[in-house]
Amino acid sequence: MKLSTHIRTAVAIATTAGLLAATGCAGDTADSEPGVLNVGQISDSVAFFPLYVAEEEGYFTEEGVELGERPRLGTGAKLAAALTSGSIDVGAGVLTDAFNLAESNPETQVTGSLVTDYYVDIVTSSDFDGPAADASLEEKVRALEGRNIGITGPGSGTEALVVYLFEQVGLDARTDATLVNLGAVPSSAIGALSEGQVDALAFFQPTGQMAEAEGVGDIYISPQRGDVPDLSGSLHGALFSTSGVIEEKGEEVEAFNRAIDRALEFIQSDPEAGAELLSTYLEGTDPEAVEALNEILPQEFASSSQVSRDAFGTAVDFHLESQLIDEAPDYESLVWSHVQE
Repeated sequence: MKLSTHIRTAVAIATTAGLLAATGCAGDTADSEPGVLNVGQISDSVAFFPLYVAEEEGYFTEEGVELGERPRLGTGAKLAAALTSGSIDVGAGVLTDAFNLAESNPETQVTGSLVTDYYVDIVTSSDFDGPAADASLEEKVRALEGRNIGITGPGSGTEALVVYLFEQVGLDARTDATLVNLGAVPSSAIGALSEGQVDALAFFQPTGQMAEAEGVGDIYISPQRGDVPDLSGSLHGALFSTSGVIEEKGEEVEAFNRAIDRALEFIQSDPEAGAELLSTYLEGTDPEAVEALNEILPQEFASSSQVSRDAFGTAVDFHLESQLIDEAPDYESLVWSHVQE
């Protein structure tokens, strides 16, 4: 698998910076604590809610998992750098991050599935001058031409969605729009939107729900809502590691996945209790935004940590069509055998 040239350059720069940050802060924590599983995640976005559920409900403890560091690293590049440096054992990010890491590290392994819907939305400011909500996808995408669009960073799943949507209508997001790197904090991104620093955001949930609840923006294009049919059922939120970690801590990774499976079942089977945990997970978020998000969670989370071939294949097609990768990664090689379908 090869990343496209423009993405490869961006990822290389971001990963180098992330590696310096990760090694400077965390050192060789993972290597120095046998039996302890250090799990890093990009942020507290909705994709990583199952980790919170597993922790709060005691599933990790019951499955015999001793968790160490749980840093929020901000970008997929920094997550990959932390795995490379050994400061974490498992990364919770998006599949784009795993594809990016696999380009430079052939030991990369996707170890679990979290979300099987693309949970990034295009959110426009409340005064956005564009087609109505019931306009076609092409009309909406063309309305973004020439705009400032906020993303979390280069090589991210948020950038990937913009690149993909522009590609579908014959535009190039790199030249036909200005992509603004905002980091991974939803409140900061919403601030940039409300202050006019950007015209739109490509951001993970619950950013769109928060913007609508605050009256500063609207969810304009949502793959999860069905606005982008070709992305339906795409593996997005994912867990990944390396074959070296799995060789040393395979039992711990398996136990971690068992806890995640229980958390995913909890979310599916008990939405009322899930809503209570979601409100604490997203502490400080407008209750209206939490309620809107809770209604769609059962639809977008995976049924288990097992990685579906179909969901993986849909994601691969998305990355190929958006020119984020040049070659399709091999399911058998990239996905850990323990979670293959």
